[in-house]
Amino acid sequence: MARIAVTDGMSPDAVEMLEKEGHEVVLRHHDPDEISSGSLAVFDAVVIRSATKLPAEQISASIKDDGGIRFIGRAGVGVDNIDVDEATKYGIVVCNTPGASTRSVVEMTIGHLIASTRNIATADRTLRDGLWAKKNLRGSEIGGKRLGLIGFGRIARGVAQAARSFGMDVHAYDPFVTDSIQGITMHESVDDIFANCTHISVHCNLTDETRNLVNTERISTMPGVGADGIHCGNHIVSCARGGIVDEEAAQMALESGQLRTLALDVFESEPLGRSPLLNHDSFHGSPHIAASTLEAQARIGTEMASLLIEFFETGKTSTSLNF
Repeated sequence: MARIAVTDGMSPDAVEMLEKEGHEVVLRHHDPDEISSGSLAVFDAVVIRSATKLPAEQISASIKDDGGIRFIGRAGVGVDNIDVDEATKYGIVVCNTPGASTRSVVEMTIGHLIASTRNIATADRTLRDGLWAKKNLRGSEIGGKRLGLIGFGRIARGVAQAARSFGMDVHAYDPFVTDSIQGITMHESVDDIFANCTHISVHCNLTDETRNLVNTERISTMPGVGADGIHCGNHIVSCARGGIVDEEAAQMALESGQLRTLALDVFESEPLGRSPLLNHDSFHGSPHIAASTLEAQARIGTEMASLLIEFFETGKTSTSLNF
């Protein structure tokens, strides 16, 4: 029997799966000071989401001479909140659940894109303020426009499929994708994406190379005129990771008019607090909820439970990120 700490919640079905296998599941958030003091060292595994961070100090504090955590599960996709190298040094297996939330994030991305181009958030705000701003809220269609995808993994491919159904011309850049993709124009550099597309959606991981990838210089090259000749302006959406979009640069681009709209589900610092972006009518955001659907949470939970069961039965998993 393993003791499993779940710090950021898990679906009841997933908890039941683990308990039926004889494992003890403890649902409780551990703050950073607790983890640094070794609160996770009494467990065999920990499952986290984005609210819990496991940098090197917290991982080393979660190991003791006669045990400690042997498995870190990231219930979701990104593992930038885990020091995977440090976990590897201690022989800790790290797993995520990359496919479980794909559909939810695809839908959220398309939702933000349409909300941006059709002024849905602004229309709602003005209506609540008692204004009938019908004449001031003329939007643009996404059909007939070029959509540039930065990164072309599972989620980006789902966005591409949905966008093409709206009549968008889809372009993509991903240095790890070398095959040609039917119906998608692949580019050799991220700069080409910005220079050719009025609509950009971010789908890469946060790394040293991608931090502030969306910056003043690249935004300034966006064409502002759609492939159909409509002066639709430039639009950027990110449901990927905070820090990829330089928020200060994007704010300046909104103020100058180089960006017509910006929509973010993720931020460099979370919770966001009182960002200047919140004062701009052409910005709308959401609090990192792209994967927060009932369906995704159920899939994430059961997938993670299956990985845990596999690990404690065999000592390994088929989808480990580091072993």
